[in-house]
Amino acid sequence: MRDALAADPRRPEQTRLLVKHFLAVLAERAPGGSVEVRVPPYAAVQAVAGVRHTRGTPPAVVELDADTWIALATGALGWADAESVGLVRASGERADLSPLLPLSSSEDS
Repeated sequence: MRDALAADPRRPEQTRLLVKHFLAVLAERAPGGSVEVRVPPYAAVQAVAGVRHTRGTPPAVVELDADTWIALATGALGWADAESVGLVRASGERADLSPLLPLSSSEDS
């Protein structure tokens, strides 16, 4: 994990590894199905307790690119900053993930 975080530039397989890892950490720390976090083309996960959906689009959706997700997850970028410049597309009642971030710091990896 540390090598993938430190790589510059990151290889696609390193990016995929980090995206999936941090999405899994999010789902573990905030279990639920009220928010779908999408990081195309790598992965998506449902997390955050609340209204559960069974079909169609969940009540809240967060979509962002891989580099933004990794930066948010590691604390290199703040949620408000990412949102203010349009790096995060979030809709729905529980789509603000700022209370859950960062998921890791450089000391954790």
